[in-house]
Amino acid sequence: MGVRGGSGQAGGADAGVLGTALGVVLAFSLAEGSWQWFSTYLGLTLLVVVLSFGRVPVRTPGTPVAGFGWNLTAYSLVVGLCVALALAPALQRWDWLFPMPGTRDGCVQAGRYESLHTQAALGDFAGLDPGALGYEQEQQARAAVDDCLSATTTRWLPAYALGTAVLVAGGAWVWGRGRPRPERPRPAGGQ
Repeated sequence: MGVRGGSGQAGGADAGVLGTALGVVLAFSLAEGSWQWFSTYLGLTLLVVVLSFGRVPVRTPGTPVAGFGWNLTAYSLVVGLCVALALAPALQRWDWLFPMPGTRDGCVQAGRYESLHTQAALGDFAGLDPGALGYEQEQQARAAVDDCLSATTTRWLPAYALGTAVLVAGGAWVWGRGRPRPERPRPAGGQ
């Protein structure tokens, strides 16, 4: 059982946050190439685990500010990582969520180049079956665009994760300050 309200919560809450952080790190390290929708599933699952088993750190009277600050920072960063992992495929695919017109245009150009490179690599074979050439050009161009968008998305994910962490920390801080605090017991003697 964990200790409630202290700066060093022990037990399930810390284990859940640490386990989720490890899961997010592993998911990021295993995500190669284009971000796939399975990462959204992983991110949402890990977020549900954190929100279900972890507690939002709340500073109680007598708790050191530094301990509370570290707990709040850890909790917020883990939530931010989960959200970034869940958003990665959407950032890669939806212009309105990740408005980087210059980047997207550059990725389209990379796809065109790869299409021409495929045609040049096949040389004389390209004339034998134009349908097969077109298919291979399309596949190579799509792979090049996906890799380009994936690399750009991966570079920007920390900004989305950090932004989410700041919002979570700010919300937890405000929520904690707005909650009624238990009254301190009065010393014996009636004063």
